[in-house]
Formats: sequence, structure tokens, C-alpha cells
Amino acid sequence: MKLLNTEIKNKVLKSMLQILDRERQTIIEANKKDLNAFQKEDQALYDRLIVNDKKVDEMIAAVNDVMLQEDPVGREITNKTLKNKLNIVNTTAPFGTILIIYESRPDVTIEAAVLAFKANNKILLKGGKEALNSNLILEKCWHEALEENGLSKDWIRLLHLKREETQEFLRNPTEPLDLIVPRGGERLINFVKTHATCAVLISGRGNNFLYVSEHADWSKAVNVIINAKTDKISGCNALDKVLINKNLPQYDTKLKMLQEKLEQHKVEIVVDHKVSKILSQKEVISNQEIWDEEFLALKVLIGEVANLDEAIDMINTHSGKHSASIITEDKSEAMTFMHNVDSAAVYHNASTRFTDGGQMGVGAELAISTDKLHHRGPLGLNQLVTNKYYVYGDGQIRV
Repeated sequence: MKLLNTEIKNKVLKSMLQILDRERQTIIEANKKDLNAFQKEDQALYDRLIVNDKKVDEMIAAVNDVMLQEDPVGREITNKTLKNKLNIVNTTAPFGTILIIYESRPDVTIEAAVLAFKANNKILLKGGKEALNSNLILEKCWHEALEENGLSKDWIRLLHLKREETQEFLRNPTEPLDLIVPRGGERLINFVKTHATCAVLISGRGNNFLYVSEHADWSKAVNVIINAKTDKISGCNALDKVLINKNLPQYDTKLKMLQEKLEQHKVEIVVDHKVSKILSQKEVISNQEIWDEEFLALKVLIGEVANLDEAIDMINTHSGKHSASIITEDKSEAMTFMHNVDSAAVYHNASTRFTDGGQMGVGAELAISTDKLHHRGPLGLNQLVTNKYYVYGDGQIRV
């Protein structure tokens, strides 16, 4: 793959900024076609689909942010000269061709592409059929920006494939693929992992947990729970499960207070058998599999635990390993929780809603990785490169 210099990449992005602003209304009108065709049975998916003036502004901001960031390609990681005078330099390098599979969210067509391109990768975008009109106009914008600066449209392309065709493409790619990022449900992720012939970076489900310690500031706990649950139900960083230590002072009263506060925000509450003794009017879970479920809805499960170890065990057993939070005024306890919970992001006295590239100072993100190899957490510009060794010699041979 040809290495582009930073100047030409930034020129493409500068063109894209102008094109997005110029085509604002065309993009919104195309999105209306998708919204009108969408059956609102899945509110979270519908919310992700919406493109309005604010969303276009966010797309423009994402492109601008990446344009202003330092080029991640060709950075020196290490530089060593050995006793045999070999100079070994480890540098950052592009992956090559990235395939991202996602549903709804037309903004991914902007954020994923701008990140991949600035990191000198080609990107194949497989969006969902529900966002087809939105994605087509956004692809057209990208192609105009590329061609305006003398580059091929192949750098950024939508894959116009049906579900079955996408599955066949994964089994037998018609062009080289270097990295696949599936952003979807368990079935998609498992299928890609089974059939992919290249590296797969998992952007896993949420199903995030929050633990309220007996040492918690209760007011702080309630505010964080409400924010993490209700701020954006379609976010993979939204809260689904709340574990409360049974030794929390005024336990019964505080549980009822939490119920009242959640109901004010129209949140459906389900409880485990222990909590049902106090919140007796609430639906009791009948199947333990609900602990593994990501709700993507105004719904929360409240459970009781006896101690910190039980909370950690519950989270590590059932969560999506995305984000987890502890509410406590005991810093030592907080560190024990954060060291031992197996999640991409762990929080002390803060909402899980901050697991986001922009909120974490990474900038635009391709996805939130729940993998442990290569990178974990928000996949920003600096995470879309691999590495390569350059070895400089003068006739050395191994003896």
C-alpha cells in the first residue's frame, strides 16, 4: 500500500470539512428517507440512526479533530544499535485494509473512515441496510474529497452487499483484508471470529455494572446511576446492572429512594430475589441469563451483594468487559475493585458514560475495543497502526 504524506491526507480532510458543511441538508434529507422507512420497534437502533444538524456538526468536528492530530504513521518506537553495529528501528505502520461492519449510526461512516485514512489505511464500510441512503451520500462526499485531491475512491468504500453476500465475503474475501472490526451483536462477532482469515478486533457489547459499596456517598451514587442509565440508552457505555452492598447504612430506605428516582426517569426496574424482599412490587428475575443481557433500553437490574469480592466476581462472570464503576469513599477499596475487575475501563465514583474517545481525550474513535491484544478501550487514531522493524546493516551475517 502506498504511503501518503501527511500534507495530502490533511488536504483530503480539509476538503471533506467543506463538503460536509455544503451538503448538510442533502445528508439530512437522505437520512429522513432512512428514518421514514425504519420501524421503531427498536428505539436504541432508531436513536443511533438519526442525523440532524447537531450530528452533522459532530461529523465535521470529528474530521477536524483528526486533521489536527499528528500523523501516527512512521513514528519511531525504539531505536537500538547492537554490538554487531546493526541499527534496529521499530516504527509505526499502517494495517493495510480495514473492514468495519456496523449497523445504524451513519456517523460511523465518517469517524471510521477519517481515522483509517489518516492512519494510511484503506477502509471498507459495511453499514446496515437501515442506513443505506445516509451512507450513500456520505460515501459520495468522501469520494469527492479524495478525487478533488487526486486520490482513488478505493481508499474509502461502502460494501454494497446483502447479509448472505457479506458472510460469503468473510469466508472468501475477494481482496486482501488486514483487520476486521465487527460492531454488532454476539452472532455477528462469533461469525466473524470463526470465518475471518485475518486479525479481528472485537468491539464488544456493553452490559455494564456499577457497584455501590457500604462506604458510598449515597447522593453521589444516585446521581451517577441516573446519568449512566438514562443519558443515552443506545450507548454501549450505558449502565444495565446495579449491585448494592447489603451493609450500606439505611439499606432498605436507600433502595426505595433509588426506585423512586429511577421511576421518575421512566426506568423499568427488575430485581433479584434478595432485593425483592424490599422492592416487593418489582418484577423478580426468573432466569439467571438476564445478568448477561445488554438492555439498550430504559431498564435496569438491581441486585444485592454481601461484599466487594462478590461484586467483582459477579461483574467478571457476567459483564461485557466494557465498563464498570464502583461508588465508594474508600480509596483502597476502589483500587482493589479497579485492579481486579476485568473491563476495558474501570471507574471510581464516575459514570460509565465516559467510555468514549472524545470524552477520554482520544478524539474520534473507530470503536471501543474489549479485546486484550493490540489495544483495549477507545480505538482512536494512534491505535489504528501496527508496527514494523527497519534493520540497517553493512554486510552483517549471523554466526
